[in-house]
Amino acid sequence: MEEKTSGKAATKRPAKAQPKPYHHGNLRESLLAAADTVLAEQGVHGITLRDVAKAAGVSHAAPYHHFSSLNVLLAAVAERAFVRLGSALELASAEPDTGERLLKINDAYVACACARPEQFRLMFGPMLTRKAEYPALQAAADRAFGFLLAAACAHDAKQGPVLALTGWSLAHGLSNLLIDGALEGLPIPLGKPQELARQLALRALGVSTPPVPPAQPSAPRVVG
Repeated sequence: MEEKTSGKAATKRPAKAQPKPYHHGNLRESLLAAADTVLAEQGVHGITLRDVAKAAGVSHAAPYHHFSSLNVLLAAVAERAFVRLGSALELASAEPDTGERLLKINDAYVACACARPEQFRLMFGPMLTRKAEYPALQAAADRAFGFLLAAACAHDAKQGPVLALTGWSLAHGLSNLLIDGALEGLPIPLGKPQELARQLALRALGVSTPPVPPAQPSAPRVVG
């Protein structure tokens, strides 16, 4: 005798869902972008891993998936900043005239510093003295300086290294003065930062430059 089957289909229990692996897009890139934001807002001395995790919208423990410490994270941020600087100097190096090439490299350096002042401070802060501990950071920093050195040697084969150090010192010092506001209120005409950077670089190359015109007073306000 055949066993009768019920007209109703047997109800199957749903398979238990497997736990999904932790995922937050590209976590490393998200953390680095968040670190840039926190750095710009709080400065290098105010940044913490907890703040970066909060800015990235992840748990406080998430940064440790990629960065074992705050210093490791900051080294990665500084590395990316040097890569960005190197790319700007590489673009400036495409100028065929060697003198103008040095001027454009100088302009690009100061522009990068003024665009991201807190990154600039991080790049050349205590982290740089420990760059040997972070090979990728050292490679990015060496690459950026390499464009300046190559341009200086192309301009003057004998004095290239000294010229490169002179130009770097000038651009770096001016960048720090500008981002720290040290030039504000001086009793001398300065002009716009990029114009000032170029004028000083021309003087370093031995080219005489016209004086910076004094700031024009604003027109008197007409009442009536």
